[in-house]
Amino acid sequence: MPDPLLLDIPHSFLTPRLHLRTFRAGDGLRLYEAVAESQAELRRFLGHLPWVAEELTQDSAELRCRRCEAYFFSRADLPYLAFETATGRLVGSFGLHRTDWQVPRTEVGYWLRTSATGQGFAREGVNALVDWAFEHLKAQRVELITDEANTASRRVAEGCDFALEGVLRHAQRAPDGSLRNTCVYARLPGDKAPQGKAS
Repeated sequence: MPDPLLLDIPHSFLTPRLHLRTFRAGDGLRLYEAVAESQAELRRFLGHLPWVAEELTQDSAELRCRRCEAYFFSRADLPYLAFETATGRLVGSFGLHRTDWQVPRTEVGYWLRTSATGQGFAREGVNALVDWAFEHLKAQRVELITDEANTASRRVAEGCDFALEGVLRHAQRAPDGSLRNTCVYARLPGDKAPQGKAS
């Protein structure tokens, strides 16, 4: 595998209803609005979205956007904002995280603003990134990790042909002190036909 900095990784993807693109300076206000709408739901599973625990301000949202932009260019992380093509509205975020470039293996992650849930956007975005990872990164494994109690995320995993490989008992401690179980899902090459395309 060449140095990740030499890989041409697209700055955007198109799916039937979504435009996924990298974070940019100036995206902070839109990110702030989406997270502010959804904080209560997102904070239910902080073990998988630790940045949501931080105080939310327009400045903190802008700072996150600039950090995500830097992560993308350094290949430390591959995060994307997701916009509904028909309206231009920011509906959430998707990304490929914790990539082991030597295997290569990666983890797909996502969140949606509350008003965009239940419409199939999560499956659409996950499939687009995962299919691209198999085809262009030659990924040998893509993981999807979620809290056992996060039934919505588990439905996304199963709907995107991920196999549940195990439940890690007491794998994380929640902010309230309770111990949480973590589900480990994975998909291997050839498990799903391509859905979206890079642009």
